Amino acid sequence: MYELIRAGGRTYYFQCPAKVGLWKGEGDTVWLIDSGNDKEAGKKIKRVLDANGWTLAGILNTHSHADHTGGNAFLQARTGCAVYAPGAERFFTERPLLEPAFLYGGFPPGDLRHKFLMAQPSKALPLTPEVLPEGLEMLPLPGHSWDMTGFRTADGVVILADCLASRETLEKYRLPFLVDVKAYLETLEAVAQMQASLFVPGHAAPSEEIAPLARLNAEKVYEAAQAICEICAEPATSETVLQKLFERFGLTMTFEQHALVGSTVRSYLAWLQEEGRLQAAVEDNRVVWKA
Repeated sequence: MYELIRAGGRTYYFQCPAKVGLWKGEGDTVWLIDSGNDKEAGKKIKRVLDANGWTLAGILNTHSHADHTGGNAFLQARTGCAVYAPGAERFFTERPLLEPAFLYGGFPPGDLRHKFLMAQPSKALPLTPEVLPEGLEMLPLPGHSWDMTGFRTADGVVILADCLASRETLEKYRLPFLVDVKAYLETLEAVAQMQASLFVPGHAAPSEEIAPLARLNAEKVYEAAQAICEICAEPATSETVLQKLFERFGLTMTFEQHALVGSTVRSYLAWLQEEGRLQAAVEDNRVVWKA
């Protein structure tokens, strides 16, 4: 775990639960793309950097989820490196309580205030093309998160962050986390058209061919959307939709899954309403959704 693997001439990634990219700049300077899931991840990454005699110039966060920003605070404190995050992701990176609050829809209960949803806060600057080291290009990949971005390196390697899930994850969980279904489908279509020497997703195996996996992810979105429409053949609250989806897909409810998948389901409902496939109404002091 946390083995450093070379993906191209100056492009590397750490093999870990949420892959961390590394771009070697001029001299002994390196830039990280994400930082792992917690302080311990930061420590392991720093040991590798030290062993190679590399100086960490900055961390480029693809998005604000804790498994990608968890090492920020440790590495920033130990090295003084800058941290950059794109768009709205910067505010969640600096104020991690926003993540469980967004998922829950209010001040989050203690069951959601833990390191898997809340990284340690880190001071972040806006991630824009102007701050990138030479050899890196930003690739907007919204949908899974608000303003998630990937990167293309001068070696032809594409770092994809969390814009698609592995086949195994799709089969096991069926409903990967999304904030914007329309944007996500557009991202998947864009990714399917990309060419690269190697694609490195955050939670799937690196591959020279990404289109089949991108299309599989899109298929699963449409399957979930169809299931929601079928459930809403009879008026149903969002809680009922969530319950019936768990039953249909054989999933087990936990407090955390209720927040994560519940937020995703509400994003589906909003998208399906905009697509004209569902309508919302207030009945008996409840908001219900109808196909």
